[in-house]
Amino acid sequence: MVLLAAAVCTKAGKAIVSRQFVEMTRTRIEGLLAAFPKLMNTGKQHTFVETESVRYVYQPLEKLYMVLITTKNSNILEDLETLRLFSRVIPEYCRVLEESEISEHCFDLIFAFDEIVALGYRENVNLAQIRTFTEMDSHEEKVFRAVRETQEREAKAEMRRKAKELQQARRDAERSGKKSPGFGGFGSSGMSSNNSATIITDALIEPEKPKVTAAPARPSGPSKALKLGARGKEVDDFVDKLKSEGENIILPSSGKRASEASKALPPPVNVERLLAMITMRPGVEPGMITLRVSDEKNGRIRVHINNNDKKGIQLQTHPNVDKKLFTADSVIGLKNTDKSFPLNNDVGVLKWRLQSTDESLIPLTINCWPSESSTGCDVNIEYELQEEGLELNDVIIAIPIPSGVGAPVIGDLDGEYRHDSRRNILEWSLPVIDVKNKTGSLEFSVAGQPSDFFPVNVSFVSKSSYCDMQITKVSQVDGDSPVRYSLETSLVVDKYEIL
Repeated sequence: MVLLAAAVCTKAGKAIVSRQFVEMTRTRIEGLLAAFPKLMNTGKQHTFVETESVRYVYQPLEKLYMVLITTKNSNILEDLETLRLFSRVIPEYCRVLEESEISEHCFDLIFAFDEIVALGYRENVNLAQIRTFTEMDSHEEKVFRAVRETQEREAKAEMRRKAKELQQARRDAERSGKKSPGFGGFGSSGMSSNNSATIITDALIEPEKPKVTAAPARPSGPSKALKLGARGKEVDDFVDKLKSEGENIILPSSGKRASEASKALPPPVNVERLLAMITMRPGVEPGMITLRVSDEKNGRIRVHINNNDKKGIQLQTHPNVDKKLFTADSVIGLKNTDKSFPLNNDVGVLKWRLQSTDESLIPLTINCWPSESSTGCDVNIEYELQEEGLELNDVIIAIPIPSGVGAPVIGDLDGEYRHDSRRNILEWSLPVIDVKNKTGSLEFSVAGQPSDFFPVNVSFVSKSSYCDMQITKVSQVDGDSPVRYSLETSLVVDKYEIL
């Protein structure tokens, strides 16, 4: 038997992956595969077809074909057995038998094909041996992984201990009236209710993309942690320590400091500081009161607001609103009292913004703790509601999953989950988060690296107002008689991403 080539092609004869086992030009193999569909007789279901020079042995793979091109004097029984082995190899590397998936794993398939056939002749191997050969399993690697696992378990225990210490320090600082460094602020909202005037307030929580820091892959004790922003001797000592542990450190050209070289290193994993890096983007307007007048008789009105905010929000009125009246009495009214608010048109009359470095102001904190294991990664994600007066609905925490690794194995779970294999996302769903359900966690295991599980995206809605600002009444400019109104309150997340 002489096997000339093995290929995966479309029904039109287009080659997706082709491995030649004898010397053949690209034009020659493309010509043979292009002629293959024309030789097939649709009336009969054969598994091979011959020409004057070669024989095609094939097997359908949904919309594709697995084709072996052999010489005419080869043993057809051996050809069919080899074909079956080739067909069983493909699903080992490809989740779906589609052209895009075959192209993505083309090199894996070629390496596997080379284990089946060498120089045109079939090797005496089975599927398990092919898998072992391509994985290149070794005892030394297992020993290395076992040592690394032990170090990671120790690092994980140390991280948990440090996290508890930081949380206790934060609570102590809050009790003593000090603010801990950390998070950006959040806006809030409110909305109104009646037939003639509608007042709407919206709030957007839009944290800046956080910067992620990470713990050293091989920590050697609590007293030797990496200090972010270190300069000079501290950085040099850290680089020397990595070298002594067997890490390959590439230093820049002579004349540059070792601290510059450290910038090229992967960021260390320090998940304890993950949330502390979320900040508000300057200029974001998270909160707004929008007024809509639906009856022209009620165009000349004033909106009375009770502002009990204690978070330090920054307020800004519309240019046509009487700022002195609002500052003195918390009443929204036009500067020119003879004019009316626009009819059937949404007008933003008051907006606010909150920027802060106080991490206690963030309503919902998310902690993600990925740690490598012998089978991939163990991921622990937990949430905590810090603003107990809020009720968050339809909360979805979306965690990316590496492609091609299958479904994650779920451990402890609060709420529900859904694995979207098309988008490679694990969605953790919680219908309600409130004071009765303020904490929860999700644990799962899947193949991958710690960096594969970021960014984590969070979304939710709420009918509660984050900032304590309420509309008490709406009255006429003349006579101060009350006006019926409707009120709606909406708190939404525009973007909440943890990198």
